[in-house]
Amino acid sequence: MAADAFKQLQAYLDSQVLGQSKLTRNILIALLADGHLLVEGPPGLAKTRAVNALSQGIEGEFHRVQFTPDLLPADLTGTDIYRPEDGSFVFQPGPLFYNLVLADEINRAPAKVQSALLEAMAERQITVGNKTYPLPELFLVMATQNPIEQEGTYPLPEAQLDRFLMHLELDYPGADTELEILRLTRNEALHQNPVEPPQLSQQDIFKARNELLKIHLDESLEQYLVQLIMATRQPKALDDSLDGWIEFGASPRATIALDRCARAHAWLQGRDFVGPDDIQAVFHNVLRHRILLSYDAEAEGLTPNQVLDRILELVAVP
Repeated sequence: MAADAFKQLQAYLDSQVLGQSKLTRNILIALLADGHLLVEGPPGLAKTRAVNALSQGIEGEFHRVQFTPDLLPADLTGTDIYRPEDGSFVFQPGPLFYNLVLADEINRAPAKVQSALLEAMAERQITVGNKTYPLPELFLVMATQNPIEQEGTYPLPEAQLDRFLMHLELDYPGADTELEILRLTRNEALHQNPVEPPQLSQQDIFKARNELLKIHLDESLEQYLVQLIMATRQPKALDDSLDGWIEFGASPRATIALDRCARAHAWLQGRDFVGPDDIQAVFHNVLRHRILLSYDAEAEGLTPNQVLDRILELVAVP
């Protein structure tokens, strides 16, 4: 069964990426919900390792792209190569034609490169010259941002942020986990890592996606989900305390993403129905990059997480 295969995959990821259960769980949610991840955290928190481990556990090809200021769109999409022997041009695919793509430090690339990635994420296709090429059916982009360094970076525009299914924030592991990481890497250097990755086919993944779309979501919870989104657009109508905090609320794309992610969360828990806890569990990750705080809110030192916490407190749970 697809559910059993995903349990094995989750156990494998947790054995390879210690202390980052939030990351491994949400990678699987993104895989099930057919979306892309934006991960923000300090260097060295196993972001690359997590995607690499995922590629070992599923049928698919993985490629990492280090984003730099001198990167060109063709470095992502590919380009037409001239063949002098017959005077023809042959298209050479770029790294976006892989199933799993790690866009490392995405905010270091200029806008024209970001726009090339945007087309791939949104349309599942790339355009080179006057030709359009479809991307693989299984296509997942995990982009990373380093919150420490801001020199030489190009902030992602809101339109591109909205294309990411979720935005994760990672932090350092605790002392006990740090010790486990030390021992794990030492054993790997000695080739003593006995954990074998599972082998999920792409058909297993597509089957699981169909299953989660069929699980039950009560109409009252549909209304609850929509009310959470509407609270970001009309915060004053919900409560006067929210007045002036949000400049722009979440788009309908956020509603779709919240539904998909809540379903995936419930499915991974082994349930055939969505509960309020599932919606609340993914709410911050789906919304934190989709709301734009006002100048007054930023002046008060508020963060998107604090505003979303307040919305969860105020919207009645059915």
